[in-house]
Amino acid sequence: MMNPEPQPERDSPIEPDDRFPSGPWKGFFLQPILPGRQWMELILTFRKGVMTGEGRDWVGRFIIRGKYELQSGKCWFAKRYVGKHDVSYQGYNEGKGIWGLWEMPSEGKSWRGGFHIWPVAMGDPTGSTLRTALELPEPEFEGEPVGVGSLEEVSAGVP
Repeated sequence: MMNPEPQPERDSPIEPDDRFPSGPWKGFFLQPILPGRQWMELILTFRKGVMTGEGRDWVGRFIIRGKYELQSGKCWFAKRYVGKHDVSYQGYNEGKGIWGLWEMPSEGKSWRGGFHIWPVAMGDPTGSTLRTALELPEPEFEGEPVGVGSLEEVSAGVP
């Protein structure tokens, strides 16, 4: 269990660094026993090095309490599921959200995996929603187009 961190004054301004915008975030964690990305939605607030928030995922509702450093971009936070367990997160923010590793000790065994969260306004920085607009040039031919005939004509000469 994580010890409660001091809360910055609620009247203090939110973090002006655009790597840590307060508001809606989303992302995922990877869990060894479950295939694919396990999605989560979060509302985060960043003030004077303190990160707070709440959210939800398939496990349930949770609260977030942690710290962040502007110079290094490093973040440490706990995800406390309401009425359940805690999960520790450590990561970095290099301008494309916060990514790193989560860990949860359980009965002498430690579960761990990767995670990535980002501000909703940023869009998905992982490339999983790649959209491409492709414009092909019109073919340019000199002379008359050459036809290949019907399938019967083409296959007639094949042994």
